[in-house]
Amino acid sequence: MALDELKSALPDYAKDLKLNLGSVIGNSDLPQQQLWGTVLACAIASRSARVLTELEPEAKANLSPEAYTAAKSAAAIMAMNNVYYRTRHLLSDPEYGNLRAGLRMNVIGNPGVEKVDFELWSLAVSAINGCGMCLDSHEQVLRKAGVDRETIQEAFKIASVLQAVGATLDAEGVLAAGG
Repeated sequence: MALDELKSALPDYAKDLKLNLGSVIGNSDLPQQQLWGTVLACAIASRSARVLTELEPEAKANLSPEAYTAAKSAAAIMAMNNVYYRTRHLLSDPEYGNLRAGLRMNVIGNPGVEKVDFELWSLAVSAINGCGMCLDSHEQVLRKAGVDRETIQEAFKIASVLQAVGATLDAEGVLAAGG
């Protein structure tokens, strides 16, 4: 299992990550589509080739073709939106908030899966990318749709663990290569 491969690749000093990786994915209460869509979107957003390579096959096996594409779409569109909206929020000139974005975001309106699932994946990617505006926006949509805080927390726990695992494994790879 890919999860075991990732856990065994982590160094001893990252024991907490090993344990957390097993619990956030292996013991998740999320339905399969929400879980594996979150895992795939976050693996992409982590920018770690190792995390993506290990987890993508299992995600693909647990998702319908439509959900697989939608999870990748969530990672792609949020890579753009998180930079745009985070920058708009961080700039001290509030007038940028009045300007039209003019960026295509059609997939958000028609993701090919349940809107709640896509919103959950978008929130998790936004957690990795650190966009407060996007986090608030997706959290509000999810809460209005009746999603409880525990489910939302599950998504950003997965995001935080996959990001940490990716950073740790990538750093170890660089160190092992002598660089």
